[in-house]
Amino acid sequence: MKTEGIDGVERFDSPGKGRGLRVTKAFKVGDLLFASPAYSYVLSVSERGFHCEYCFKRKEGLAKCGRCKKAFYCNVECQKGDWAMHKLECSAMCAYGENWCPSETVRLVARVIAKMKTQKERSSSEKLLAINDMEAHLDKLDNEKREMNETDIAALHHFYSKHLEFPDHTELLRIFSQVNCNGFTVEDEELSHLGSAIFPDVALMNHSCHPNVIVTYRGIMAEVRAVQDISPNDEVYTSYIDLLYPTEDRNERLRDSYYFSCDCRECRTKEKDKMKLKLRKLSEAPSPKEVRDMVHYARNIIEDFRKAKHEKTPGELLEMCELSLDKMGSVFEDSNVYMLHMMYQAMGVCLYMEEWDRALSYGEKVIKPYSKLYPAYSLNVASMYLKLGRLYLGLERPSAGHSVLNKALAIMEVVHGKDHTYVTDLKKELKAQQK
Repeated sequence: MKTEGIDGVERFDSPGKGRGLRVTKAFKVGDLLFASPAYSYVLSVSERGFHCEYCFKRKEGLAKCGRCKKAFYCNVECQKGDWAMHKLECSAMCAYGENWCPSETVRLVARVIAKMKTQKERSSSEKLLAINDMEAHLDKLDNEKREMNETDIAALHHFYSKHLEFPDHTELLRIFSQVNCNGFTVEDEELSHLGSAIFPDVALMNHSCHPNVIVTYRGIMAEVRAVQDISPNDEVYTSYIDLLYPTEDRNERLRDSYYFSCDCRECRTKEKDKMKLKLRKLSEAPSPKEVRDMVHYARNIIEDFRKAKHEKTPGELLEMCELSLDKMGSVFEDSNVYMLHMMYQAMGVCLYMEEWDRALSYGEKVIKPYSKLYPAYSLNVASMYLKLGRLYLGLERPSAGHSVLNKALAIMEVVHGKDHTYVTDLKKELKAQQK
């Protein structure tokens, strides 16, 4: 079945995976397979004032909503275009003030419900059916996820009851589960979180830990580009998760969030696992139990750090990173993925604290293993090159800065496209630095 508006890509029943997408013609690395507008989307509260609420364009001098003073737009046209969605929140933000605090998921679901109601009234069924057809996995939710959904439903009623007619409770549970399972995090070129969105066509793609396409964003449009050469009749595979981690970790994340295990070649062979879990060369090798215990500690500290981000000061977070690195470093090599994870977190904290030299020191340790462990055209690697390049330039090391920014550019031209604003802006930045 040909996917509407997409030339060279069709839906099909993928053996053992259910629905999927495959190509009907050849695509080369960097080719755009298709672009998909968001069915519904929401800008992160933290990005207000930096990006337009309607088109997600990043620019200075945005105009704020005259009523709530919290939503910002490029111009009157963008403000009018967003009113159907912004009106769900505008008066509520005024009324609740600092107590207006629905989660991003709740905000997105409110917009999905409003959009579905509008489409029913207009009898526009194609995309409505696409939303209804998205996977929910209600029967597979554990108690924690059920409780989270119930909390979100309560918040939806609390903050949006004056502007929305809600479906029944069972339907709300289904919609929240669909959004959690099929929603996309919209990110910029440095992988900073911009917002959340639903792209039904993009959600049709199945997962592989050796993907042949990548999803990037141009405003509120998702673009799917080839990162491998793809032959006619090949299935289109993207990655649902961060690919840095070893096979067991990746599949645990897939089972927890998407309710399946991956059987791609990477998962069957586990050929990168030894390199990802590299041990330090010691006079006496650690026992298998010592290694297992340290892996267990590493997984726990990663989860502890994730929770601590909302509770501890930057100084405390940095100390947490350094203590964990000291402990893991007694067994793990610096290129071990658990070490890399905590070094990356430490770099982020140092950037926040404006400790540029320390941030650079961590980044320099991370980038070489990243470039080996991630796929050839990785947003994680490109974003790290960008951060390093700008650190070098800020620390008046222009030669090193230009070198790594050009490496970022080479990846970005493939994954974002040569005409993307991120690419053209970086070219201008490099040109200005060379004068």
